[in-house]
Amino acid sequence: MSLTLNICPTALPFTAMSTPLEDAMDTLIRIFHHYSGKEGDRYKLSKGELKELLTSELTDFLSGQKDSLLVDKIMKDLDSNKDNEVDFNEFVILVAALTVACNDFVEEQLKKEGF
Repeated sequence: MSLTLNICPTALPFTAMSTPLEDAMDTLIRIFHHYSGKEGDRYKLSKGELKELLTSELTDFLSGQKDSLLVDKIMKDLDSNKDNEVDFNEFVILVAALTVACNDFVEEQLKKEGF
């Protein structure tokens, strides 16, 4: 068994006993790797792969955007090491930031409704 499998049980196929959070982690990993490696490094997203992922997986997020350079801006913001690719760590920052923004919106709506 490799070191990765000992450290991260989520690298193994989940059983019926997995928790919703473990399922969410597994989904993030699988989605990233579904799009990565079609062009260049198999463990990173090129700009084209990032665009495909955003278009396919975050359709509501992109549907209201009118900025034709949005993917370029996202790529620039995420690519912290400036290698013109997005690795998994950089991708998770995007997902976390969007999740925080969605949570802020939900909390604001709940406050308006008196909850």
